[in-house]
This record gives sequence, C-alpha cells and structure tokens, in this order.
Amino acid sequence: MVTKQHLLEKVRTQKPLIHNITNIVVANFQANGLIALGASPIMAQAIEEVAAMSSHADCTVLNIGTLDHANVLAMIIAGKSANQKGTPVVLDPVGVGASEFRKQSIANILREVKVTIIRCNAGELAALANVDWQAKGVDAGEGQLDVQNVAEQVAKQHNCIVAVTGVKDTVTDGQTTFQIEGGHNLMPLITGSGCLLSAVTGAFLAVADGQNLQATATALAFYKQVGENAAQNAIAPGTFAVELINSLYSFTSEDLRDNMTIVENTGIQL
Repeated sequence: MVTKQHLLEKVRTQKPLIHNITNIVVANFQANGLIALGASPIMAQAIEEVAAMSSHADCTVLNIGTLDHANVLAMIIAGKSANQKGTPVVLDPVGVGASEFRKQSIANILREVKVTIIRCNAGELAALANVDWQAKGVDAGEGQLDVQNVAEQVAKQHNCIVAVTGVKDTVTDGQTTFQIEGGHNLMPLITGSGCLLSAVTGAFLAVADGQNLQATATALAFYKQVGENAAQNAIAPGTFAVELINSLYSFTSEDLRDNMTIVENTGIQL
C-alpha cells in the first residue's frame, strides 16, 4: 500500500496535469494551489476543447459552483473523455441542494460520467441522498445527518468514493471507511478552500496507481494538516488564504502525521 509520504512525493515528482472545469469564484485560487503543491493545472471549459484537454490530463475535476447549461455539457464531455482514457474524475457538487437546476445537473453528470470520487460537505451529501437539510446557498447549512451511513450508501449507489469534509472528514467506498481529524476553524472562512481540496485530491488520485480510496483519504488528511500549519502564521481569513497556498508549497512528507483511522462499516441501509 502506498504511504502518505510516498503519495505526496509522487505528486511533486510527477507533477500531474489536472484539468479543472470549475467556478469563476475560485479558478485562480485552485490553479495557484495546485502549482504550490507541485501539480500542473489547466483551466479549460470551452465545449470545443474539453475532450482534448481531459484526454491529455492525468485527472479531471468537475466543479458546479457557477454553472450554466454549456458548462454542464462541457463537464459531461470532459468526464466521458477521461473515462475513455481511464483517468480519475473528481466531482464537486457545490451547493447541489440550492436549486433544482443544480440537482438536475448533478444527476445528469452522474448518469453520463463514471466519477471516481464525489467530494462534498454534509449539506451537499444530504441533497445527493434526498435527506432533509436546511441549506444556505452553497454553504453546508444545518441539519441532522448520520454522515458515515449516508456517505456509505451514496458510495454504493454511484459505485464511487465519497469524501465528506467537516470538523471530522469521512471517506468511504461503501465498504471501507476512514475518518480524519484535524483542520482549523479558519478554513471555512475563505472562499474556495473546499474547491481547492477537490483539486488537491485530484492530484493525489492522479499518482495513486489505482489505490483511489487510500489516495483520497491521504489527500484529505494532508489538507487538514496544511490548514493547521497555515493558521500558525495567519491572524484572519485574508492572511489565511495566502498562508494556505504557502503551506501547500512548504509542507513536507516529514511533517505529515497519522490523523486518519479506519472505522467499522455501519451496514445500515437507507
């Protein structure tokens, strides 16, 4: 099994090309974060070129933060191209519960594209599973949810990995489930921290040699520690955003600690 240290070193050595179809709010932040990490970003969403871009990329990341009909079609085309090449696809269903258009768009993507991982927050997970939840725009919102159980069921339904971020992260393929401790309370106070995590996860998947569950859990474990490290030099959200990029650049494999555990599968059906 690949180790956390080995995966981080592989990202920085191999410099995987990550094709992002993302939202206008975070595109620059995602690109800079990937460069700082050691990966190579490409931010292309024109329908005329997305298939070619994904065919060249080592991973494709689809983010619906500021979507329209053309954008959704581009994601489906790019996702199918990645599927044909056999490279991972990360789906970030930003604010999927905020509107019917978002729900239908995610349903269309999941129907047309074989995604490797759905990277979401608890509110987005609830929307994917049709669980009652009080969303607030694209933020996580509030509600009661057995995150582990629902994540396991969604993973089984879509035959993919589900990674749910929060105070404690949950990563599951429906059979094996990891929980990850750590992070910092400044992380949700900057726009795009979750979106950047989806791209970082894509970089780890790109060098995982098929060990996708381990790579996903490793990416989330790494990112929580990067956030903690960034907070040591930040006094407020504005400086934290800069320090998060700096920490992605400076955090080494020797800095990594073991902050994830395997938990028992619930075995509960929704």
